[in-house]
Amino acid sequence: MTSQHTERKVQRLTDWCRTNNLSLNVDNTIEMVVDFKRTRRDLSPLHIDGSTVEIVKSTKFLGVHLAEDLAWSLNTSTITKKAQQRLYFLRRLRKAAYAGSRDAAGLPLPPPILTTFYRGTIKSILSSCITAWFGNLTASDCKSLQQVVRTAEKIISVSLPTITDIYTTRCIRKANSIA
Repeated sequence: MTSQHTERKVQRLTDWCRTNNLSLNVDNTIEMVVDFKRTRRDLSPLHIDGSTVEIVKSTKFLGVHLAEDLAWSLNTSTITKKAQQRLYFLRRLRKAAYAGSRDAAGLPLPPPILTTFYRGTIKSILSSCITAWFGNLTASDCKSLQQVVRTAEKIISVSLPTITDIYTTRCIRKANSIA
């Protein structure tokens, strides 16, 4: 797309917003160019109502980190870091004794309770929008996510679905909802 063509499209959007009593917040508007051509050309920045739109190399949209090269390493590292932080709480919960035990030391929490905690706090992070990004992960990114699952398995002492199984299940569920 040419720069002039893009400017016309942006102007049409701006006009439509005015017609429908909507306003564009240019301060919160960014531009990310996805271009896989061998020779990249410098594009002039977009202008909306006299303000220049910032050009970025990556952004977070609906909780998913998008990069201009459509690689998912930034998204994966963010998810992995967040899930690893939750593993700390799973470890603490495993060591906690529940009050229903008769002896003074207490009994450790049973695996079903720990599994429920895992599903709600860790698996939910790992599987957020997984159908959008998992299919394009690098092997190392997939391995880092799977390591979180393996660590949770060791903490809980039960078998958990692999990250690939989670992805497959979500894809099948999505396909069935479409059909």
